[in-house]
Amino acid sequence: MNGRLSGKIALVTGGRGGIGRAICDRFQREGATVYAADLSEGGSLSGAGAGRFLRLDVTSEDETRAAMDRVMGEEGRLDVLVNAAGIEIEHTIEHTSLADWNRIFAINVTGTFLPSKYALPLLRRGAAAGGNGQASIINFGSYDGFIADPGLAAYCASKGAVHALTRAMACDHGSEGIRVNAICPGYVDTPMLRSFFGGAGSGAGGGALDTVLDQVKAIHPTRTCGTPEDIANLVNWLASDEARYASGQLWVLDGGLSAQVQQMRF
Repeated sequence: MNGRLSGKIALVTGGRGGIGRAICDRFQREGATVYAADLSEGGSLSGAGAGRFLRLDVTSEDETRAAMDRVMGEEGRLDVLVNAAGIEIEHTIEHTSLADWNRIFAINVTGTFLPSKYALPLLRRGAAAGGNGQASIINFGSYDGFIADPGLAAYCASKGAVHALTRAMACDHGSEGIRVNAICPGYVDTPMLRSFFGGAGSGAGGGALDTVLDQVKAIHPTRTCGTPEDIANLVNWLASDEARYASGQLWVLDGGLSAQVQQMRF
C-alpha cells in the first residue's frame, strides 16, 4: 500500500485507547507497520484495533526494554515512536495523595521517558535507513500544560514536564536524525474526557453528560470538541517526511480554545 508512511515502522503506546487507537488505524492506512502497545488488547474501548498488539506497561523498565527488543528482532529498526499512553487524576493538590501523584507522573512522564530511552537505538537505525535520514518521536502533552483546568493539578504538572522533556530530547537528538515534537490537545471526545465529565467530579459538577458536552462545544471558537481522528491527522503529518523541519515544538490542537482571553467555567 502506498501512503504517507509507506514502509515505515511505528510503535504507539496507549495504542488501544481512544486517541492511540485512531493513530494506529491512520498509520496502518498510510502504509506503516504498526505496533499498538497497551496494557490489554481492548484497552479503554471494546474490540481489537489496528496494528500488532504488544503488551506494555510503560512504567516498567523491563517491559519497555522487552518491547523494543521484540521490534528490533522482528523489524530491525523503528521509524516512529508515539508516546500516547496517559491518565488523568481529578483533584486539587490538597486532595491528591502521594500515591496518586507518583502514579500520574509514572505513566505520563516516566511513561514517555522509558519508551523514548529504549527506542533510541532503533530510531537511529530508522534514521539511517530512511530516505530523508530522519526518525520521529511524538509525545503527548496537553493544553493543560500551558493553562489549567480546575481540579487537575497533578495532570497539569505532568504535562508541563512532558513539554520540557520534549524540547530537551529534540535538542539532544536532532543531530542524530531524530525529530521530537509534542501534540497538546484540548477537549477531545474520548473515554477519558467522558469519564471526567461523567459524574460529580471536578469536570461537570454533577451535570448531565450530554448537556455538559454541549456546553463545552459552545465555548470553543470552532463550536466543537476534537475527535481522536483530528489528533491522528496531526500525528500522521509529524511522523511523515513532510515534517522534516518540524522539531522541538508543542503543537496545540484545541479548536482555538486557548486563544480566547477568558473561558467559561462550569
